[in-house]
Amino acid sequence: MDIRLNKEEILSGIQKAAGIIPQKTGAAYLRTIWLEAESDRLKVMSTDSKLEFSGSYPATVQTDGLIGVQGRSFFELFRKLPPGEISLVADPENETLLLKQGRRKYKLPTYDAQWFQRFSAFPEDKAVVWSGAFLKGLIERISFCIADDDTDNMNFMKIAPRQEPGHIETCGLNGHQFAMQRFENQDIYDLLGENGILVAKPYLQELKKWLTGEELFFTVDEKRLFFTNKDKNEHFSLPIHFDVFPKYQVFLSYFEEETSQMSVDKAELLDSLERISIFNTETQRCTYFVFDNGELVLYSQGQDVGEATESLSVEYHGQLDKIAFPTRNLIEIMTHFKSDQLRFEFTHADGPCKITGNDDGEYMVIIMPIKIQEETYYEVEETDSID
Repeated sequence: MDIRLNKEEILSGIQKAAGIIPQKTGAAYLRTIWLEAESDRLKVMSTDSKLEFSGSYPATVQTDGLIGVQGRSFFELFRKLPPGEISLVADPENETLLLKQGRRKYKLPTYDAQWFQRFSAFPEDKAVVWSGAFLKGLIERISFCIADDDTDNMNFMKIAPRQEPGHIETCGLNGHQFAMQRFENQDIYDLLGENGILVAKPYLQELKKWLTGEELFFTVDEKRLFFTNKDKNEHFSLPIHFDVFPKYQVFLSYFEEETSQMSVDKAELLDSLERISIFNTETQRCTYFVFDNGELVLYSQGQDVGEATESLSVEYHGQLDKIAFPTRNLIEIMTHFKSDQLRFEFTHADGPCKITGNDDGEYMVIIMPIKIQEETYYEVEETDSID
């Protein structure tokens, strides 16, 4: 392999390739960035045995070839070089790659091409156009409610067709919080099987790093999801999982019965919760909501930090007098809504609470309250989970 290229045209691709490889663990070939020169293009590829990334970038190719380099060190060196032309010349006999830029020369150890395994091909015939900005926002709105434990069947985002043609729902669950976004897209609907697909949380985070606001091409086969950018020079794929997702319809049915309801200004409530959180401790990490004649009284107290009380004007209808929520969780949930006004639906003091926004379409988050035991100071314990 003997090529010339401009740093500026390939750096982002090397960064994306380096981003998915294991840093220290795993076989050496999994910590490798593969470089393939052919037909005035340099293809950059990497995998962690699950995720696969490949990007094709312009280069002046003197000699074709395929080699592997230590991914992290190659990226760090490439990143710290100044802009300009770089040459890459492989020396198969000594198993090294000579990188030159002006008077700078570096020799890097290489891996033989026999270690390379071809990546899954992008199924062009079934690809549909999707908004990268919408998908990125979807991941942000759902993934914070997905469990982190990869041994749990709640470690996934579910993407499933609904009964109405073209209607889709995506959701995530961690046992104490649940997020769901419903939307319409006939093309995506047609790609999903009857039971939908599950995507593991770590893969979602890596996909989000790769996404931009531009349109992309998306498709799916029996084992993997595939994405490619608008120019079709970068491909990203990840595996589908086949675990059984919890039956969340059970706790959604709670809201089919009569509920207590509150409408509140999001900015005002957020500001109050931020101040009240100062008075939370490890053992007392919640904010108490007390409903009193059109006012919402918020308070928290702890033996070591003191006491905070604030009142907000709200619209409230219902029988519930008092409920408590983990303050930081509630703050995080509210930041995912665009609406100025939020609507809370309470089932009962120990039951699930649904949050929606006037301008957020069919997006909802459900949070479990904290059970309160009142003594001299308050002790809290988690209620039953919603899975």
